[in-house]
Amino acid sequence: NAARMTGFSALADKEQFIVVYPNGTGRLGDKILTWNVGNCCGYALDNMVDDVGFVRALIEKLKREYPIDPKRIYATGISNGGMMAYRLACELSDTLAAIAPVAGALYGECKPAHQVAVIAFHGTADQHVLYNGGVPLKQADSHPREDKSVAFAMSFWVKQNQCNAPAQKSERGKVIVEAYTNCRSNADVTLYTLKDFGHAWPQGAKGTAWADDPRAEIAATNVMWEFFKTHPKP
Repeated sequence: NAARMTGFSALADKEQFIVVYPNGTGRLGDKILTWNVGNCCGYALDNMVDDVGFVRALIEKLKREYPIDPKRIYATGISNGGMMAYRLACELSDTLAAIAPVAGALYGECKPAHQVAVIAFHGTADQHVLYNGGVPLKQADSHPREDKSVAFAMSFWVKQNQCNAPAQKSERGKVIVEAYTNCRSNADVTLYTLKDFGHAWPQGAKGTAWADDPRAEIAATNVMWEFFKTHPKP
């Protein structure tokens, strides 16, 4: 589903990078898989699955089997996967160069030992992970949850990466870009705010038939890859 939604495989073939789609866990075989991010979601949270350990082991396995540049390892995801991208940056900061959460929230205690570049995408009309934080208006997960705002996540990473404030801000159509540059270790922080956009992958495919409309003025997959290319680890 992530492969279909993001279109990353075609871009990986064109740009010559390796893209990996790991599975979360669930009760129904390969259906309704989730990640344990501390306050969400589903089976993974119920069973306190060590998803950070899983991803670390997966990366080490891939490093052994493929000629990977260890300075160019990145993570992205949407919704629960976006939350997981944040958690990975908190706990695998020695490994990840950058993350690109889509419609995710930063949760819990985050104490990265190293800087990690961040490019985030979030719609102001998202009812599953609210732009300004709070209890979701729509929720598939049964666990009670109150998310932090997008601004909370951005301010955390701007401070963590020792960026020069204020942001360089631009607006075109329904897209607002706030870019914090001159950060330590080249770990810039950029936020794409999509006005009136819901819980979806910008210009991707729908995650489910009843999901929010992904039509947008930017293609998240292309934008984040351009960011990743210019933000390796030092």
